[in-house]
Amino acid sequence: MTAFVTPGPSASNLAGPAKVLVCDPVAKAGLDGLRGLGCTVMNDPALGEETLERAVRDTAPDVLVIGTTPVTAAAIEASPRLSMIVVAGTSVEHVDTAAASRRGIFVANCPGRNATAVAELAWGLILACDRRIPEQGAELRAGTWDQARFGAAAGLHGRTLGIVGLGPVGQETARIGAAFGMEVICWSRNLTEEKALEHGCGYCASLVNLAKLSDVVSVSVGGGEDTDNLLNEKFLAALRPGAILVNTSRGAVIDQAALANAIRTRGLRVGLDVWANEPETSTGTFSDPMVHEPAVIGTHHVGALTEQAQRAVAEEVVRVVRAWAERGHVPNCVNRAVATPATAMLAVRHLNRPGVLAHVFYTLGQGAINVEEMENIVYAGGEAALARIQLDQAPREEHLAAIRTNPNVLSATLSMIARRM
Repeated sequence: MTAFVTPGPSASNLAGPAKVLVCDPVAKAGLDGLRGLGCTVMNDPALGEETLERAVRDTAPDVLVIGTTPVTAAAIEASPRLSMIVVAGTSVEHVDTAAASRRGIFVANCPGRNATAVAELAWGLILACDRRIPEQGAELRAGTWDQARFGAAAGLHGRTLGIVGLGPVGQETARIGAAFGMEVICWSRNLTEEKALEHGCGYCASLVNLAKLSDVVSVSVGGGEDTDNLLNEKFLAALRPGAILVNTSRGAVIDQAALANAIRTRGLRVGLDVWANEPETSTGTFSDPMVHEPAVIGTHHVGALTEQAQRAVAEEVVRVVRAWAERGHVPNCVNRAVATPATAMLAVRHLNRPGVLAHVFYTLGQGAINVEEMENIVYAGGEAALARIQLDQAPREEHLAAIRTNPNVLSATLSMIARRM
């Protein structure tokens, strides 16, 4: 691996990460910010899926910062020092988060930082589809003037924009739609009518209903198995003839065969920034049947790639690393358990002395009782603390009695909590 290794001014004074391996291009603000934290930054944008495992093994980073490079279980397990993976973007579908969780490695992302850039491109595609801008440019370059044919655009003011996925990108796309004078409706998982109204949108309970009502549909859902073919034959058949469909999320979100059929039979105009068959690297050959459909215009999966967005994402990467290094807190962590098997809460008020919690944990271990989660709250003055310990089963009375024998334990009380898994 060829890497540019630049140590920060005081890497040794970091309590958390010191070595950061950066693959994929990251804005200079991010690299400089990491060095400013005192990190040794190993920057190799040329790393890919095939070379990442060896790079992690050879450099033994504490933190791995990636963009779109896939991170496999083998790469995650290549070094015992790896403690956190930060995705310089929103989607984490290309990271084996299950493998990271098994190894106790945090996975964090940078949600919403590139939302404006993606929404801007979505609107560029919407306008290009409505006014047929790429076609007009091509005919002008070919020496053809056809004002009559290209002057028949439907226009957007007063028409209905349907948003699929009301996350940060969807919200920004909706805001711009309202500025264009469009009626905006939306569908998103777990969306309520009240939440939709907060963002100035009408609420659709089903995707098919949104398709029936929309003149333009913009897709901005996350990737992953749960959204593969989300927009299926039924959805595409429900779209109005001549509707515009724009996708800036993931190619797999739309059923490709059904989309090709809808283009031909319903006259859809389609703008795509994402494709079912994208190259694994930023440059290379490209082959996707959809690009040959005359009604399709496309871009190179560049929705999030403006200078403004990349700088904002880089600054968020630095914020995540700083929070972990200074406070042990990981903003935007995506693989922390939502719920655990805990059924009991042990609250131990104790003097803030060495060995108190070690005694508590030893006693619980003797009873084969597992600690699921805990927090230790230290009171003002530092004399006393409260340990709130979630357990997979309730300790027996003899365990509680043994904990209370410690002279530094002020009280130990037990309460039951609802099982959430």
